[in-house]
Formats: sequence, structure tokens, C-alpha cells
Amino acid sequence: MKKNKKFIGLVLLIVAIGVAYLGYSESRGAISAISGAISGRPTDSVMIKYVSAAVIGLVGLFLLKK
Repeated sequence: MKKNKKFIGLVLLIVAIGVAYLGYSESRGAISAISGAISGRPTDSVMIKYVSAAVIGLVGLFLLKK
């Protein structure tokens, strides 16, 4: 059971890195650049990906440490 939690934690960390990368890629896109130039802040979609990556990463770290 303990090995399963560590494996799931590792998978969640990998998923978190992927989601963060998707958010970063989207933030460099043309639509996001135009929106950021007008509003001065990242789009909601980018922020959702960043926050999701942070939460998934924290859960993954918690499972690895447990």
C-alpha cells in the first residue's frame, strides 16, 4: 500500500509539471499576449492551469513524503 501511494505521488508530480508547461505554453500564445497587453494580467485559463499544477504538485509531494 505504501508503494502505491509513492507511485501515485510521483505520477501526480509528473502531471503537475505537464499542466504547468501547458499553462506556460498558453501564456506565450498570441491570444494570451493580446489579452495580457490589454488587461495587464494573464488570462483566466492560464491562471487555472498554474493553480491546478500547484495543487496537484502539493498533493503529489504529500503522498511522496507520507
